Amino acid sequence: MRTRVFSGMQPTGNLHIGNYLGALKNWVRIQHDYECIFCIVDLHAVTVYQNPAELRAKINETAALYLAAGIDPKDCAIMVQSAVPAHAELAWMLTCVTPIGWLERMTQYKVKSAKQESVGDGLLQYPVLMAAEYPVLMAADILLYQAGIVPVGEDQAQHLELTRDVAQRFNSLYGDTFVVPDTSLPTVGARVMGLDDPTQKMSKSATGMNHAVALLDAPDKIRKTIMRATTDSNPEVDFDTAGPGVLNLLSIYQAFSGEPDDTMKTRFTGMRYGDLKKQVAEMVVAHLEPFQQRYREITADPACLAAILRDGAERVSPIANSTVGTVKRRMGLYT
Repeated sequence: MRTRVFSGMQPTGNLHIGNYLGALKNWVRIQHDYECIFCIVDLHAVTVYQNPAELRAKINETAALYLAAGIDPKDCAIMVQSAVPAHAELAWMLTCVTPIGWLERMTQYKVKSAKQESVGDGLLQYPVLMAAEYPVLMAADILLYQAGIVPVGEDQAQHLELTRDVAQRFNSLYGDTFVVPDTSLPTVGARVMGLDDPTQKMSKSATGMNHAVALLDAPDKIRKTIMRATTDSNPEVDFDTAGPGVLNLLSIYQAFSGEPDDTMKTRFTGMRYGDLKKQVAEMVVAHLEPFQQRYREITADPACLAAILRDGAERVSPIANSTVGTVKRRMGLYT
């Protein structure tokens, strides 16, 4: 039996090359080696207000981007979180066994609560539900499907550790129920930083015009964004002294091209930054143009896309319902 993998992303903002290189590309690589469930975590999105029509459109867009990246719905389940009611049901039961102090220590809660005067209960409970910001993964999701591996980056290790803590606490209170997910992070992809601020991870929620390259950006926009990327005061590429902006551009090129370190050094050492940016831009455009063509073909048939999402929910629902049934019986709830 293959180990089960669960991962997902929020259907908000615009998926960018950081999401592709850090998650989607890696999902494609591992999809035939594991039993994979790739989720669109729309319940996470509504911890803050979302325009309903825009949210529904983003759910379909995100699903189409999964497929355009190469996720095979015949081998993997692609599904929407809210289509499986067991997600919300298990989340409530896990909330009831999670100490509030665990939640208040979570970095995600501290950062988001500091930005607003009042914090909704959904936000306070959010760290219990989630295991990563984007990819988006919930503790309830992971445990619902008894996932053995959760492909998240090191910056999300705190959230995965919370998931492990919740699973272990439940198991100690009610008996062995949940698989405790692996923390070795064996399937993490490239970490892409913001083009305007290479000290911060590229984010869908960032508002800067030149922060990210979205997967659906037109070629001219991609080139313009990359040409405006932050570098450093040196006139040319020096691998020994390069600042974070230059290293980020080199990392993006290498992640798309797959070139080894020696080839990268031969190609770029001594190159002026303007030429480096042009080469990075053309590499990104070359990879995203066929990606965008596949996306257009997928979205041209909305009925097929809807069928894939329905099938995904139907495939995972027996697993989810079985877990919820077990949890209810262990807690003494009516079943």
